[in-house]
Amino acid sequence: MVQKRIAPLALTLLASAALATATSVADWTAWHHLFKPLTLLIALLMVARHSPAAPSGKNWLIAALAASLAGDVFLMFEGFFIPGLVSFLLAHLAYIVLLRQDAPWFPNRRALMATLGVGAAMYAFLWFGGLPAALRLPVGVYVGVIALMAAQALGRASLLHSPAARMVAAGASLFMLSDSLLATNKFVLPLPLSQLWVLGSYYAAQMLFVGGWMRGLACRAINADN
Repeated sequence: MVQKRIAPLALTLLASAALATATSVADWTAWHHLFKPLTLLIALLMVARHSPAAPSGKNWLIAALAASLAGDVFLMFEGFFIPGLVSFLLAHLAYIVLLRQDAPWFPNRRALMATLGVGAAMYAFLWFGGLPAALRLPVGVYVGVIALMAAQALGRASLLHSPAARMVAAGASLFMLSDSLLATNKFVLPLPLSQLWVLGSYYAAQMLFVGGWMRGLACRAINADN
């Protein structure tokens, strides 16, 4: 029954994400300002309607999506980069707590070292590529947090060995890719069709997180019934 309610929302979410990306690439600002926040609002509705009796992880996922929605809105306007950065920082902290619900802290040390290494390399690239001095500390903190979030997701997937956990881990990896592309385009050099790659990977990341969490919850419910 739940799946029947969620399926139309999932299709609507996919369509809204595609329209948010396309309107950004086409520079249709008014339409982009409609579809960009609408996409995360649909994702929030999907999670809110999914299993009202779900465990506390549901609240952390809602918090992460709500913070992401705030970040999306801030980044639509010039002069709000820091509020947007803080919003996504809070989103990734909420994702870390969510991923800690059914796995210990950073269960795979190789994944932790890999994501921290990638984060450090990206931060060095931004630093020497023209990152403003005033942004070096907040961007450094953000890079560290998203690297830890990805490490937790990858470690959790290596521990649980489930398709749902691997979906979430893929989403975390795409978050790192999306933010790297955004920062490169903003601070180092303009990328061709940057919005297509940034938003495409960002929305894929959010949808993999939401889909992976919901799939994992459904599998646990089936196993409990058996």
